[in-house]
Amino acid sequence: MAMSPTAKKTQAKRNAEKSAGTGKNLPKSMAKKPGTSRKKTGKKSGPVHKKSNVKAIAARIKKLKYKKLQQIVYPLQGVGQIISIEEREFRDTDLLYYIIYLEVSDMTIMVPVDRADELGIRPIVEKKEANKALKLMTEEYEPITADWKMRYQMNLDLLKKGSVLSIATVVRTLYHRSRVKELPILERKLYDNALKLLVDEISFSLQKEKDAAEELIFTKLDSNF
Repeated sequence: MAMSPTAKKTQAKRNAEKSAGTGKNLPKSMAKKPGTSRKKTGKKSGPVHKKSNVKAIAARIKKLKYKKLQQIVYPLQGVGQIISIEEREFRDTDLLYYIIYLEVSDMTIMVPVDRADELGIRPIVEKKEANKALKLMTEEYEPITADWKMRYQMNLDLLKKGSVLSIATVVRTLYHRSRVKELPILERKLYDNALKLLVDEISFSLQKEKDAAEELIFTKLDSNF
Protein backbone atom coordinates (compact mmCIF):
# COMPACT_ATOMS: atom_id res chain seq x y z
CA MET A 1 0.00 0.00 0.00
CA ALA A 2 1.45 3.36 -1.04
CA MET A 3 2.22 5.91 1.69
CA SER A 4 0.93 9.44 1.49
CA PRO A 5 3.51 12.31 1.28
CA THR A 6 2.65 13.28 4.90
CA ALA A 7 3.24 9.70 6.13
CA LYS A 8 6.55 9.54 4.28
CA LYS A 9 7.73 12.76 5.99
CA THR A 10 6.72 11.42 9.40
CA GLN A 11 8.57 8.12 8.82
CA ALA A 12 11.67 9.94 7.58
CA LYS A 13 11.63 12.15 10.68
CA ARG A 14 11.45 9.08 12.93
CA ASN A 15 14.36 7.42 11.12
CA ALA A 16 16.44 10.59 11.49
CA GLU A 17 15.73 10.72 15.22
CA LYS A 18 16.85 7.12 15.63
CA SER A 19 20.10 7.67 13.76
CA ALA A 20 20.80 10.84 15.78
CA GLY A 21 20.55 8.84 19.02
CA THR A 22 17.98 11.09 20.70
CA GLY A 23 16.22 8.06 22.13
CA LYS A 24 12.75 9.48 21.53
CA ASN A 25 11.62 6.10 20.23
CA LEU A 26 13.10 4.23 23.22
CA PRO A 27 11.28 3.43 26.43
CA LYS A 28 11.80 6.05 29.16
CA SER A 29 13.94 3.69 31.20
CA MET A 30 16.38 3.39 28.27
CA ALA A 31 16.19 6.90 26.87
CA LYS A 32 19.30 9.13 27.00
CA LYS A 33 19.90 12.77 26.47
CA PRO A 34 21.83 13.97 23.40
CA GLY A 35 25.58 14.02 23.98
CA THR A 36 25.45 11.69 27.00
CA SER A 37 26.03 7.98 27.49
CA ARG A 38 24.42 5.52 29.82
CA LYS A 39 26.38 4.37 32.86
CA LYS A 40 27.84 0.93 32.64
CA THR A 41 26.94 -1.53 35.31
CA GLY A 42 29.38 -3.87 37.01
CA LYS A 43 32.68 -3.29 38.89
CA LYS A 44 34.36 0.11 38.90
CA SER A 45 37.25 0.55 36.50
CA GLY A 46 40.77 1.55 37.56
CA PRO A 47 43.42 -0.02 39.82
CA VAL A 48 42.18 -1.67 42.99
CA HIS A 49 44.47 -2.23 45.99
CA LYS A 50 43.82 -5.86 46.72
CA LYS A 51 43.28 -6.84 50.32
CA SER A 52 45.51 -9.84 49.80
CA ASN A 53 48.43 -7.52 48.94
CA VAL A 54 47.85 -5.44 52.09
CA LYS A 55 47.82 -8.63 54.19
CA ALA A 56 51.05 -9.80 52.54
CA ILE A 57 52.79 -6.50 53.40
CA ALA A 58 51.51 -6.63 56.98
CA ALA A 59 52.74 -10.21 57.34
CA ARG A 60 56.18 -9.25 56.02
CA ILE A 61 56.44 -6.25 58.35
CA LYS A 62 55.58 -8.49 61.30
CA LYS A 63 58.60 -10.69 60.51
CA LEU A 64 61.10 -7.81 60.22
CA LYS A 65 64.10 -7.58 62.51
CA TYR A 66 63.26 -4.03 63.61
CA LYS A 67 59.81 -2.83 64.61
CA LYS A 68 57.94 0.45 64.53
CA LEU A 69 58.95 2.87 67.34
CA GLN A 70 62.10 0.84 68.08
CA GLN A 71 65.30 2.76 68.88
CA ILE A 72 68.24 1.84 66.64
CA VAL A 73 71.79 3.03 65.94
CA TYR A 74 72.77 4.33 62.51
CA PRO A 75 76.59 4.40 61.99
CA LEU A 76 78.06 7.93 61.95
CA GLN A 77 74.55 9.33 62.61
CA GLY A 78 73.69 8.17 66.11
CA VAL A 79 70.55 6.89 67.76
CA GLY A 80 67.32 7.06 65.78
CA GLN A 81 63.76 5.87 66.08
CA ILE A 82 61.81 3.94 63.45
CA ILE A 83 58.68 6.06 63.16
CA SER A 84 57.07 3.90 60.47
CA ILE A 85 57.64 1.07 58.00
CA GLU A 86 56.24 1.83 54.55
CA GLU A 87 56.14 0.50 51.03
CA ARG A 88 57.44 2.94 48.42
CA GLU A 89 57.99 2.62 44.69
CA PHE A 90 61.59 2.77 43.46
CA ARG A 91 62.40 2.24 39.79
CA ASP A 92 59.08 0.51 39.12
CA THR A 93 59.60 -1.82 42.09
CA ASP A 94 57.73 -1.70 45.40
CA LEU A 95 60.18 -1.77 48.31
CA LEU A 96 59.75 -1.70 52.08
CA TYR A 97 61.52 1.13 53.91
CA TYR A 98 62.31 1.97 57.52
CA ILE A 99 61.43 5.63 58.07
CA ILE A 100 63.91 6.73 60.74
CA TYR A 101 64.02 9.97 62.71
CA LEU A 102 67.49 11.00 63.91
CA GLU A 103 67.21 13.31 66.91
CA VAL A 104 70.86 14.45 66.91
CA SER A 105 70.69 15.90 63.39
CA ASP A 106 66.91 16.45 63.37
CA MET A 107 66.61 14.51 60.11
CA THR A 108 64.23 11.85 58.82
CA ILE A 109 65.76 9.26 56.50
CA MET A 110 64.50 6.29 54.50
CA VAL A 111 66.44 3.03 54.66
CA PRO A 112 65.52 0.02 52.49
CA VAL A 113 64.62 -2.86 54.80
CA ASP A 114 66.71 -5.29 52.77
CA ARG A 115 69.83 -3.10 53.15
CA ALA A 116 69.57 -2.30 56.87
CA ASP A 117 72.24 -4.80 57.95
CA GLU A 118 74.50 -3.87 55.06
CA LEU A 119 74.34 -0.20 56.12
CA GLY A 120 75.28 -1.14 59.67
CA ILE A 121 71.98 -0.43 61.39
CA ARG A 122 71.82 -2.20 64.74
CA PRO A 123 69.85 -2.13 67.99
CA ILE A 124 71.03 -0.10 70.97
CA VAL A 125 73.43 -2.14 73.07
CA GLU A 126 72.37 -3.78 76.31
CA LYS A 127 73.54 -2.35 79.65
CA LYS A 128 76.28 -4.98 79.89
CA GLU A 129 77.83 -3.84 76.60
CA ALA A 130 77.46 -0.14 77.53
CA ASN A 131 79.32 -0.75 80.81
CA LYS A 132 82.00 -2.64 78.88
CA ALA A 133 82.52 0.44 76.71
CA LEU A 134 82.82 2.61 79.83
CA LYS A 135 85.34 0.21 81.33
CA LEU A 136 87.41 0.45 78.15
CA MET A 137 87.84 4.18 78.90
CA THR A 138 89.75 3.35 82.07
CA GLU A 139 92.15 0.87 80.47
CA GLU A 140 95.63 1.74 79.32
CA TYR A 141 96.16 2.03 75.61
CA GLU A 142 99.07 1.88 73.24
CA PRO A 143 100.41 5.20 71.91
CA ILE A 144 99.40 5.85 68.30
CA THR A 145 101.18 7.47 65.40
CA ALA A 146 102.06 11.15 65.58
CA ASP A 147 101.05 11.56 61.92
CA TRP A 148 97.59 13.09 62.33
CA LYS A 149 96.49 12.21 58.77
CA MET A 150 97.22 8.53 59.32
CA ARG A 151 95.68 8.74 62.79
CA TYR A 152 92.59 10.42 61.36
CA GLN A 153 92.05 7.65 58.79
CA MET A 154 92.53 4.91 61.39
CA ASN A 155 89.96 6.45 63.71
CA LEU A 156 87.53 7.19 60.88
CA ASP A 157 87.65 3.51 59.85
CA LEU A 158 86.93 2.54 63.46
CA LEU A 159 84.00 4.92 63.62
CA LYS A 160 82.54 3.50 60.42
CA LYS A 161 82.40 0.05 62.01
CA GLY A 162 79.66 1.45 64.20
CA SER A 163 80.09 -0.77 67.28
CA VAL A 164 79.93 0.94 70.66
CA LEU A 165 83.41 -0.40 71.51
CA SER A 166 84.86 1.06 68.31
CA ILE A 167 83.29 4.42 69.08
CA ALA A 168 84.61 4.29 72.66
CA THR A 169 88.11 3.50 71.35
CA VAL A 170 88.08 6.58 69.11
CA VAL A 171 86.89 8.79 71.97
CA ARG A 172 89.56 7.46 74.34
CA THR A 173 92.38 7.77 71.78
CA LEU A 174 91.59 11.31 70.67
CA TYR A 175 90.78 12.54 74.17
CA HIS A 176 94.19 11.49 75.48
CA ARG A 177 95.87 12.83 72.34
CA SER A 178 94.21 16.21 72.91
CA ARG A 179 95.72 16.29 76.41
CA VAL A 180 99.17 16.07 74.83
CA LYS A 181 98.65 18.38 71.87
CA GLU A 182 95.77 20.32 70.37
CA LEU A 183 93.98 18.32 67.69
CA PRO A 184 93.88 19.53 64.07
CA ILE A 185 90.46 20.83 62.97
CA LEU A 186 89.39 17.67 61.07
CA GLU A 187 90.48 15.41 63.90
CA ARG A 188 88.72 17.61 66.44
CA LYS A 189 85.50 17.29 64.45
CA LEU A 190 85.96 13.53 64.37
CA TYR A 191 86.41 13.46 68.13
CA ASP A 192 83.35 15.65 68.74
CA ASN A 193 81.25 13.40 66.50
CA ALA A 194 82.49 10.21 68.20
CA LEU A 195 81.81 11.68 71.65
CA LYS A 196 78.30 12.68 70.62
CA LEU A 197 77.58 9.18 69.29
CA LEU A 198 78.89 7.57 72.47
CA VAL A 199 76.97 9.89 74.80
CA ASP A 200 73.80 9.29 72.79
CA GLU A 201 73.97 5.51 72.98
CA ILE A 202 75.18 5.29 76.59
CA SER A 203 72.34 7.56 77.71
CA PHE A 204 69.71 5.40 75.99
CA SER A 205 71.27 2.11 77.09
CA LEU A 206 71.71 3.08 80.75
CA GLN A 207 68.57 5.22 80.76
CA LYS A 208 70.42 8.33 81.88
CA GLU A 209 70.13 11.97 80.90
CA LYS A 210 72.68 12.95 78.24
CA ASP A 211 74.47 15.33 80.60
CA ALA A 212 74.81 12.55 83.17
CA ALA A 213 76.07 10.11 80.52
CA GLU A 214 78.67 12.61 79.29
CA GLU A 215 79.87 13.29 82.84
CA LEU A 216 80.21 9.55 83.43
CA ILE A 217 82.30 9.14 80.26
CA PHE A 218 84.72 11.93 81.24
CA THR A 219 85.02 10.52 84.75
CA LYS A 220 86.15 7.24 83.24
CA LEU A 221 88.54 8.99 80.82
CA ASP A 222 90.16 11.05 83.56
CA SER A 223 90.70 8.03 85.78
CA ASN A 224 93.87 7.32 83.76
CA PHE A 225 95.52 10.54 84.89
